[in-house]
Amino acid sequence: MKSKVFFTKDISSEGLIKIYNALNRDLKGRVAVKISTGEPGGHNFLSPNLIKGLVNKLNGTIVECCTAYSGRRFEVDEHWKAIKEHGFLDIAPCDIMDEEGEIKIPIEGGVHLKGYDIVGSHIQNYDSMLMLSHFKGHQMGGFGGALKNMSIGVASRHGKAWIHSWGNTTDSNDFWGFIDNQDAFLESMAEACKGVVTYFKPENMAYINVANKLSIDCDCSSNPAEPEMADIGIFASIDPVAIDQCCYDQIMNSTDPGKKSLVDRMLDRHAIHIVEEAARLGLGNRDYEIVNID
Repeated sequence: MKSKVFFTKDISSEGLIKIYNALNRDLKGRVAVKISTGEPGGHNFLSPNLIKGLVNKLNGTIVECCTAYSGRRFEVDEHWKAIKEHGFLDIAPCDIMDEEGEIKIPIEGGVHLKGYDIVGSHIQNYDSMLMLSHFKGHQMGGFGGALKNMSIGVASRHGKAWIHSWGNTTDSNDFWGFIDNQDAFLESMAEACKGVVTYFKPENMAYINVANKLSIDCDCSSNPAEPEMADIGIFASIDPVAIDQCCYDQIMNSTDPGKKSLVDRMLDRHAIHIVEEAARLGLGNRDYEIVNID
């Protein structure tokens, strides 16, 4: 059976709530809302005003982890300042999940990460998770959507180095020596996703991708390229493979002439391979149907 991916062109607080409701997925207990809070200097991250209504509806906590690269979000104190500066503390409780350490969670069926993912220890404080992702390009992964947000985003600083180095080091100073194997990196991200889904269980997760401000660069960039492609809309699914496959296809098949740089970035980084590997690991279905809710 094909997975359902819901879609609306309405990129607004109301549109976000409407598309979440269409999922018919009741995230119970203590809900973590995983977003990118954005590297200071960047400006494409999801707006607090856009996500406030949905986060509050879920009584959710916005969660993040520290970065593995040198920047304002590398150290906890500066990361908290960035979260405040970007307006997220004004709309909901926030949590840097690796502020007080990290834990290992098991992975089955992977080949790179040696059976475990390394995530922020505060993951233990939550019963369910909404992956609320800004879909856009990415300097290393080709694109960033639900799968990237769930893997690199939920990983602690050491966990990020573990994924980037495909299981060779947890040192953020050393993982750069392993970035020549692109497919191994993408496969490792998919393996990390398997760990997170196994931890929460599929019925306690949901996925929303907001395809706007479609820069070729991630929100982790302090100086991202300006978007050349028009906004598309909001996608939602209970299948992380289907939602990223759908967003990828929407860009590849678009008639927007501004898509070229983003398409080139995705092809150059073999971006679709994370979707291929996530499907191989049993995380979802690459066959989908779009359900318009406008």
